[in-house]
Amino acid sequence: MMAPFRLAHLSDPHLPPLPAARLRDLAGKRAFGYLNWTRNRHKYHRRDVLDALVSDMQAQQPDHIAVTGDLVNLALDAEFNPARQWLEGVGSPTDVTVIPGNHDAYVRATRHRFVSHFGDYLRGDADGAAAHFPFVRRRGPVALIGVSSAVPTPPLMATGWLGHPQLDALDAILAQLSREDAFRVLLVHHPLHSDGRAKRLTDSHQLLALLRRHGVELVLHGHDHIHSTMWFDGPERKIPAIGVPSASALARKHYPAAAYNLFTIERDGNDWRCEQTVRGLGDHAGIRELKQVRLS
Repeated sequence: MMAPFRLAHLSDPHLPPLPAARLRDLAGKRAFGYLNWTRNRHKYHRRDVLDALVSDMQAQQPDHIAVTGDLVNLALDAEFNPARQWLEGVGSPTDVTVIPGNHDAYVRATRHRFVSHFGDYLRGDADGAAAHFPFVRRRGPVALIGVSSAVPTPPLMATGWLGHPQLDALDAILAQLSREDAFRVLLVHHPLHSDGRAKRLTDSHQLLALLRRHGVELVLHGHDHIHSTMWFDGPERKIPAIGVPSASALARKHYPAAAYNLFTIERDGNDWRCEQTVRGLGDHAGIRELKQVRLS
């Protein structure tokens, strides 16, 4: 009998601190984001919190780590090299899979920098030198399916969009994987349902239609900076979609402190068994286990 596979998930590190910005870089949307960072966000996105969370996660010795976007804040040129160095500290491209978030494609001028800097962390197993979306990476019994909902948006908007080319390719990928013996995990930055029009995935109904037709075992996302579990229809059973708080955050208002999820995946007869362990910054100093949930 094979040992259980352990998949860790963290999201939205919003890597602090923000590097010095030139005045010419702060036009348009970046001006709003820069003001928000200097007035508010720098107070609760902390590098010491992020480092403690990653250290605890690595101590759990997961078989693989998924990072669902928002590594940077304003997609300044000066943010990408430090983000790459941080990601290399999390793990190698073999052991870590990453997808972009809306902050990684904050403006049109640098929207493609994420793929050029992190391409080996999101290159599919069969994709050769090219990095594109959607991609598939097989790790043990798990098939990680990565899509990009990261698109530049106007000021005060944080919506995401997959688009027809990705959705058509995803349709074919999910159809193929449905015939294989794999625990399918879809990675997407935006949640599949949102009550806020400014933060939603605008073509989520089309993605949900694909999931109803083909199914996956698990969806992992970020973006909302909260603990979240939503259930969506699949062809045979409900599909859990799990969100996680920002990996660098102190608790504030309705946003919880930094946390990550650890999923233990194994065969259970003809079905899959998946258990979720939530670890994060508790009421006292240090990272601890917050809860355990059986998903299937």
